[in-house]
Amino acid sequence: MEGYLSGLQRTAGRVRQWLTHLTGTEIGGVIKFPDAVAPHWKTLLTKTIEDLVEQQDQTLIFFWDEMPLMLYNIKQQSGEVGAIEILDTLRSLRQMHSGLRMVFTGSIGLHNVITSLRRAGYVNDPTNDMATADVPALSLDAARELACQLVKGEGLQTDDLQETARAIVTAVDCIPFFIHHVVDELTQLGSTVNVASIGEIVDACLTDSYDRWHLRYYCERIDTYYTPDERLFALNLLDVLSVADHPLVSDDVFNLLKSRLETEDNEMARHVLTLLQRDHYIIQQTNGMFRFRFPPIQRSWRLQRGLGS
Repeated sequence: MEGYLSGLQRTAGRVRQWLTHLTGTEIGGVIKFPDAVAPHWKTLLTKTIEDLVEQQDQTLIFFWDEMPLMLYNIKQQSGEVGAIEILDTLRSLRQMHSGLRMVFTGSIGLHNVITSLRRAGYVNDPTNDMATADVPALSLDAARELACQLVKGEGLQTDDLQETARAIVTAVDCIPFFIHHVVDELTQLGSTVNVASIGEIVDACLTDSYDRWHLRYYCERIDTYYTPDERLFALNLLDVLSVADHPLVSDDVFNLLKSRLETEDNEMARHVLTLLQRDHYIIQQTNGMFRFRFPPIQRSWRLQRGLGS
């Protein structure tokens, strides 16, 4: 913030005045926070936002990447109270300043952290003033364009650029993260690209012991964010859906679950199915049937869980 305001030939007056009062010494130049400031993070954050909003007439947007992970780590280190205070403070700042916007992103939903805080007695909804947006995979045309540009950019030789791009995006279901990785692997081969080599690369990466595509995270994050009961249901529900060769209605999902897990708790199964949808593992189609959201993740899940290729 200090660097941003300096570029506008302005200073963080509220922050400097408060720090001077707190520390008893005048703060000049680049601010270096003394240890005494740490317990007063809420005041520091509030006055920082006030300085920014006050000195510009444009909308101010904060992007907080991996927000759920940050809150989870704070909860683990400082308890639920610290995480709750952060969420409430950020919401209060949004309510106080009409020109302030925030974007929270993360590879797993914020709802998991908020749910764990509610178990500790937290009753507020700290993001009910924010819109929830899903970030899908690319459209087929956009994915092909990305693959074409990456292949050309790397100078790869191919018999048919369009056919190569089509094979890449089909193999990874238009997910840009994997498209980049496939092209990177093709570049390492250093030979003419063909459809067969693309399939071989995807096969190798899905079974890679070094987990180049970080696919084990789909299992590991369930251990982190789900309760023991939720985890048990989640693993078994995903096992059921991962080996299905077609979408399943809820009754079939429950019956197959019961063949793996001794339970009659359909309500817990429904609850976990909702969690898995919100965390982008599965989707419920308009006809009510459930399936894995992305085929590469489905295939990876089967392989990791020893359920077949």
